[in-house]
This record gives sequence, structure tokens and C-alpha cells, in this order.
Amino acid sequence: MKILYHITSIVPPFPDTDAVFQEVKALESRFGGTTINLYPFKRPFRFFPRFLYGIHRRQELTKIESSFDLHHVFHPTPYIFPILKRLKKPIIYSVNAGINGHPLLKKKSLFIHTLVISNKRDEAALQSCGVRNYRLILPGINTSRFSYTPPSSNDFVLLVSSAPWIPQQFKQKGIDALLEAVSRTTNMRLIFLWRGLLIKELEKRIKKFKVKDHVEIINKKTDVNKVLARSHATVVLAESSELVKAYPHSLLESLAAGKPVLTSQAIPMADFVQENRCGEVISKINVEELKRGIERLRENYDDYQKQAFVIGQRDFSLSTMLKAFEQLYSEIRTHL
Repeated sequence: MKILYHITSIVPPFPDTDAVFQEVKALESRFGGTTINLYPFKRPFRFFPRFLYGIHRRQELTKIESSFDLHHVFHPTPYIFPILKRLKKPIIYSVNAGINGHPLLKKKSLFIHTLVISNKRDEAALQSCGVRNYRLILPGINTSRFSYTPPSSNDFVLLVSSAPWIPQQFKQKGIDALLEAVSRTTNMRLIFLWRGLLIKELEKRIKKFKVKDHVEIINKKTDVNKVLARSHATVVLAESSELVKAYPHSLLESLAAGKPVLTSQAIPMADFVQENRCGEVISKINVEELKRGIERLRENYDDYQKQAFVIGQRDFSLSTMLKAFEQLYSEIRTHL
């Protein structure tokens, strides 16, 4: 089966560090196919309208579509890209982040063969508006790359690995709040896994909050398992669900390495964290709420760490995800 994978974001300087690119690479390696990018620029532009995504490739898509059996589109939220309506082969549409309170109306999703979601929040939203052409598939990572190592630092070390794409996201992803919290907390450090973008903006903020001695920046491809070995927990924050994946790979990697997580309620994975007691969830992003969440994480650390160690290798295997997509692809192929 030949699959054309559609990306809708810039290619980051270190593609292997991006969760969506990791997932597409895993699917392409397992099932074959080709990847095309519908985003027309090499840098993110905040105000570039989504309805124009892919228009620059319309002639190319018309020419090559006959060579493929189906399309698989990846985007943070449901959106009806006009370019998709021109396609004739079946379309699978993976919602990477979340429905975010604006589920597709049934009439709008008719031309999409299957919506792929990853969490029960989105499932409830789709069911409430009558959408039935969806499949819930949990994300997966190569858990064999991760193992537990107790951190040796006397400081409490948080790994921060969801970097901003645009300056506004320093606030929206809690980076500013984290830096201020570190400036007002003793015995705490941050390790930033950066993606090559906005590094000067981060350095300015570190200087502003006077936390240079409490922050480490890793702005290159690295062995995440070795970084996790030096960390107590991983933090991913977002003011709204469309800013990050519903199940951020950095949190899955943290659990696979036996390290608890800290996240915010807007991210759908927060439900899993609370249900399985493998970390802490804060209701909103501000310094005081963040400090309280970190304190609860430290107070309950032993219990959270043990639970993370149990479920980390169990619940998010790459092979399980690939089997689910294989079944979906096969079902579509039988009806071509």
C-alpha cells in the first residue's frame, strides 16, 4: 500500500526531536510511502492563514496522487484545508493536539475517511456532535531506548522539552513561569531541550530572571535517555490543547525512563497522569500555581516515581501503535 503523508508545520532544525516527525518517520519506515509538507515556509509565521496551506503544491498533488492509495494528514487540530477537498483518494486525518472544544461537524467530516484521535476527551467531543468516523489510537515510542537511572543531583531537576515555535509561546507554554519559579525556589534546576529556534529569546529571559546558574540549555541532537538520567521529572505546559501533542512524546519518554511528569490541565494527557498517579497536574499556568505543583511533585516523588517506572514501559509501545495503524490501513485497502 502506498501512502502519502502530509505534514502541516515547518521542518525543525532537529526533526528527530519533534513528536509528529517521529511518528511520521515510524509509519513511513514500517509501511513505506512519501512525505510532503503543506506548510510553504521554512520559518513559522503567526498570521499566515491556514486555508492557504498546500496551495503552492496543488499542481504537484494533482500529478502524483494517482501513484498513492491514500493520504494521511497530520495537524494539531481539526481543520478543513481547501487543498484536501481536491484529493480523490481516501484521507486519514490525525489530530495531534486536540479537538479543543470545536469538533468537526458531521457534514464537514464526510470527505475525510477517518479521523485519528488519541484521547477520551476528543472521543467524547466527537460523539457529542454525532461524528462517528474516527479511530482512537494511543501514541507509541521506542521504549527500548529508555531505562531508569536514579538522579544524583541534590537539586530537584526538571527537564523542559516542549520549546516554543514563536515568541508568544514563551508565555503560552509556561517557559516564563518556569524561569520565574526557579528564581524564587531553592534547590531547583531546569534542563531545556531546545530545537534550534528562538535560542536568543531564551537567553534573554534567563538573564532577565537571573537564573543562569540554575539553567542548562541543550540545543543540539542528544541522547534523551542520558539527560533523563540526570533529571527527576519532565515538565510540559500549555495554556490550550492545540499548542502541544495530546500525549507529548517527551512525557512518554520520561515515564519510559521511570521519571514522573508535571503538566497542565489543558493537555489531554493530564487525565492519564491523574488517573495513574504518575505525576502532578496544575490547573492553570502562573508562578504560584506552578510552585505549588512542583512542591506536590517533590512531596509525593517516591510514589510517583514507582508508578512511572511501572507504566512507562507498559502503556505506550511503538509496536502497539503501528499495529493499530496497520489495521486501519488494511481496512481502507479492502474497500478501495
